[in-house]
Amino acid sequence: MKKSTIAIQSPFPHRDAYGAIAMPVYHTDAYEFDNASVMADAFCGRINEPDYSRITNPTVIHLENRVKALTGARDVVAVNSGMAAISNVILTLASAGRNIVTSRHLFGNTFALLSKTMTRFGVECRAVDLLDEEQVEKAVDDNTCALFFEIITNPQLEVADVAMLARIAHKHNTPLVADTTAIPFTQFDAHALGVDIEVVSSTKYISGGATTIGGLIIDYGTIKDFDERLRRDTLMNFGAYMTPHVAYMQTLGLENLEARYALQSANTVRLANLLRTLPQIKEVNFVGFTDNPFHTRMVSQFGGSAGAMMTIDLESEQACYDFLNALKLVKRATNLFDNKTLAIHPASTIFGPFTPDQRKAMDVKETTIRLSVGLEDVDDIFEDIKQALQ
Repeated sequence: MKKSTIAIQSPFPHRDAYGAIAMPVYHTDAYEFDNASVMADAFCGRINEPDYSRITNPTVIHLENRVKALTGARDVVAVNSGMAAISNVILTLASAGRNIVTSRHLFGNTFALLSKTMTRFGVECRAVDLLDEEQVEKAVDDNTCALFFEIITNPQLEVADVAMLARIAHKHNTPLVADTTAIPFTQFDAHALGVDIEVVSSTKYISGGATTIGGLIIDYGTIKDFDERLRRDTLMNFGAYMTPHVAYMQTLGLENLEARYALQSANTVRLANLLRTLPQIKEVNFVGFTDNPFHTRMVSQFGGSAGAMMTIDLESEQACYDFLNALKLVKRATNLFDNKTLAIHPASTIFGPFTPDQRKAMDVKETTIRLSVGLEDVDDIFEDIKQALQ
């Protein structure tokens, strides 16, 4: 079956007692077992039956199984946020005395997790230019527990050379961990590119209108014992499992993801070209432009799908504030890939806790506005942006 069909038609693990064709929301904490032996097998992981909803729940399992069917992964774990997905993967892979190789071109909280929080537990963060093969080669060694990157960085819009990173990581038997939130996993095959573990903020494209917060860990089975350690150690002991209501909402979002993304990505291409005609905008950065330095790599890796994020640069920070304050249709809000178009000034918000020198090192400029393009009519979005600039 095609992916659009799989997203809708994946079967339930057990037939519903009433024949419901939508997975029910199992708002329960515990489950009754037929006998003590079955109960022991469930709790020890010898059979795949739910035992306690902090660890496993039928509604959440159904979402995990649909994502597994769409990606071909060995296992999928659904958690409470994109940051929970990242932190649970890192906590599963890392230990005191080891190091993580990554980039300064990361979402602010992700960089803070790796460069600040994890260092308190004795894990070194090595931030290098991931576009520079020589720098990556020097940074990765036999003590590296993960090479972590975003496929398209937020908000710099740098497209990673996944094949190069995979080659270096696997030479050192190092897991290659990719945050693939910027492009839906239905659009490309991360495992074929060499990714071992995907992390996704399902809050974004999947939730369908930013209805819920969630995250996904997509494990392709290439890292020994990772699945067992994640489920029986990290997930169980840190308690970040997704709730059943969120899983229900995100399953519905997954069912119409393909239709929404087709419109959203097309809207982004059209709007990006329109914004280039406005003299108040100094630069429009969008990997979908054929003259973008990363365009060829984007096409070869993601099949020409450029996502729904772009940035515009204005004359000054004050011009950015004035622009945001004048918006009427476009929402002044964080988040990405909502049904609504969103605008934010990353330097003063997402990266606000960092010093000016740190922001400079991360290439986060005071003049940049990040736009997440939604499903509205493009002409209406453009007219609102145009009037706000004037």
